[in-house]
Amino acid sequence: MIASVAGKVAVRRPDHVVVDCGGVGYSLAVSAETLKSVPAAGKDVALHSHLVMRDDAIQLYGFATEEERGLFLMLIAVQAVGPKVALAVLSGGSPRELARAIASGDSARFQAVKGIGKRTADRIIVELRERVAADAAEDEIVVSRSDDPRTLAREGLIGLGFEAGEIDRLLDGASGESAEDLISAALKAAR
Repeated sequence: MIASVAGKVAVRRPDHVVVDCGGVGYSLAVSAETLKSVPAAGKDVALHSHLVMRDDAIQLYGFATEEERGLFLMLIAVQAVGPKVALAVLSGGSPRELARAIASGDSARFQAVKGIGKRTADRIIVELRERVAADAAEDEIVVSRSDDPRTLAREGLIGLGFEAGEIDRLLDGASGESAEDLISAALKAAR
């Protein structure tokens, strides 16, 4: 298994990069998200990678972060999601944003990806929701950029696995000064 590739960028295209490692050029398919962190040709780069071997091809996929590679591996484990579709999903946002979309059940976000219909989008959410929520709790990846108690409460409820529509309904009837008070009131209303 080739776990990472480091060297100079030889070619930088919208769907792949070629990294020169000691005179050997490795072509890595990349998401738009990873491409943002790949420098111009001639500059040094280090990418995490995953090798997929099939009867008709050997393909190397590159990722800017370990988090993105982990999400890629989860996606390709879902039935009807191959590596190309998984890269298209990863091109739709950062791994953190996509994990939040999975945790909140945002099926429309995945249906917007070419090659994913309603059934596949729902399958991604059903099969990955618990894994993403467990990873989020374990790694504490939910980071808030706001001090607004309602925003913090909303993010907390997403982390607990509530869906966006349900959260809005619960928070509309909740009162409190802090995010903790709002979450507590929302959980009482959810019973």
